[in-house]
Amino acid sequence: MTHKSTMTFKDKLAIVAVFAVCIQWILLKNIGIHPPAPYNAIAPGIAIFGAAYILSWGGELSVFEIPQALAISFLALVAVLPEYAVDMYFAWQAGTKPEYIHFATANMTGANRILIGIGWAAVVFAYFIKTKKGEVKLEPSNRVELLALTLASLYCFAIPLKGSLSYVDSIFLLSLFVWYMFQASRAKHEEPEVEGPVESIAHWARGPRLAATIFFFVFSGYTIFISAEPFAEGLLESGRHLGIEEFILVQWLAPLASESPEFIIAILFALRGRATQSLTTLVSSKVNQWTLLVGMLPLVYAFSAGRLQPMIMDARQSEEIFLTVAQSIFAIVLIINLRFSITEALLLFVLFMTQLFFTTPEARHAYSFVYLALAVGWFFIVKDNRNGFIRMFKDGFRNPKNIK
Repeated sequence: MTHKSTMTFKDKLAIVAVFAVCIQWILLKNIGIHPPAPYNAIAPGIAIFGAAYILSWGGELSVFEIPQALAISFLALVAVLPEYAVDMYFAWQAGTKPEYIHFATANMTGANRILIGIGWAAVVFAYFIKTKKGEVKLEPSNRVELLALTLASLYCFAIPLKGSLSYVDSIFLLSLFVWYMFQASRAKHEEPEVEGPVESIAHWARGPRLAATIFFFVFSGYTIFISAEPFAEGLLESGRHLGIEEFILVQWLAPLASESPEFIIAILFALRGRATQSLTTLVSSKVNQWTLLVGMLPLVYAFSAGRLQPMIMDARQSEEIFLTVAQSIFAIVLIINLRFSITEALLLFVLFMTQLFFTTPEARHAYSFVYLALAVGWFFIVKDNRNGFIRMFKDGFRNPKNIK
């Protein structure tokens, strides 16, 4: 790691700017000012954007205390906490207002599809711009993430088939998440690399550095806590005010606001030549969303409702989840050989972007089966994929320290 004991003016400016976008909403919220639509969604939305950056800084600094693989998993979890906050709010409201189930599903499926369709692809594009290399390679130890993602994706096929999310789903998905984090905690500890505004903080003595890390988590957590509800409700009000379908705003705009800092950080890592770490973080984020996020929804819903009951999905919600699962399966097949090419990234990106313009039930079914057909074709045509599938199950349950 390059040693930088003093913080540059650029880094100081970045920190001030990020804290400023959080403080503007903290002041508005505590003073009691309620901006009109659409600013009632924009103000808390950019606060969540800033809080996500601060969370990521805290996550980066945490790598000095825990194994790198666990730190990457933890950073991936931290990076999607703003997304969790918004979706948990919708699930909580759904306990007493069933129409909010619609929005909880919209936010969850949009976040998952954006992460792969834009996030994964952007890493390869950025790495190609930096190095002219058209391929990002993962490490053998990443088979742990791939196995967890495969098991979660295969299980989630059952959700649209039965048309509900229940505590049974929570038990399986949350257990899978706990197992995944346990596996990550067993990995070897390596010297961390921290860049950007917090690089100089990384060289502080352990006490002040730990204090800064805790402050980042507490401040960003507070910002997200007071922003999630007004941002979610502001989106719904803005949709009604502007004549835009609420489902569309919640599905695409909310995840973009909460996950864009994560994408930007991943792209910056790729531009610095750290594409493997960048892609690993986004794959881990996908595992977190498919296990912890989806698994928590029915529990929050049941707790809010005051009784143990499943979240019942309508036809559109089931279709959206099926499409999300199909995309996930295809993405796994693409990287199961631990290589992700620019051609494969472009295919994922094009499939994601084009589906935004076709929102009928027929289009959702068509895209779902296109993803699945491509997954089957890719799996059997590319020999390395079949070998990668076998190795994933052999290595995924092993101690990550022993995976070579």
